[in-house]
Amino acid sequence: MIRILIADDHAIVRRGLAQLIREEFASAEIAEVGDAEELIALVTEKDWDIIICDLSMPGRSGLDALRQIKQMHPSMPVLIMSMHDEDQYALRVLKAGASAYLGKDNIHENIIKAIRTVLLGKKFITPSIAEKLAEALENDANQLPHEKLSDREFDVFKLLAGGKAVSDIADQLSLSVTTVSTYRSRILEKMNFKSNADLTRYALNNQLI
Repeated sequence: MIRILIADDHAIVRRGLAQLIREEFASAEIAEVGDAEELIALVTEKDWDIIICDLSMPGRSGLDALRQIKQMHPSMPVLIMSMHDEDQYALRVLKAGASAYLGKDNIHENIIKAIRTVLLGKKFITPSIAEKLAEALENDANQLPHEKLSDREFDVFKLLAGGKAVSDIADQLSLSVTTVSTYRSRILEKMNFKSNADLTRYALNNQLI
């Protein structure tokens, strides 16, 4: 019996995935949570064979949860799903330790194949993501501005671009205001921008928010 934990803030998505999985793995134990805090709590309480986590949830992001899960359980497979194009997030989540990046537009086609693949101890990589990985190895010198950011800087960047105040970001990420302000300065410097408005404009143009 495999144990699968699904994290998504939309109940209809969780139930749809659970139904698909049970059609293939009738005896699977499946639990559902609606945010990253609940996800981390259940991962702390017991072991899971696979975690399926949405990238964008209220509060902490799926990427932030992924990092903490990999710190606690380095070998635990985490499948990240997202409404965002592969171009924007696939490489980042795979580098952070995810076993797969699944676009929500075709997740129903790939979820069972992905589960079977990661149960064998492998990563599930679509042909298009494999191509992007190859391109990334060749083009490290031609990174886009947001690709120069660390994962934590990227989290802060998205929140700043989304209009969050530094104090609100500090509360959400459990950081000090001083630390978030330092991240903001680094982000602006690395991306060669001068203001939060520049960050917002860039994020919208590149479909990052």
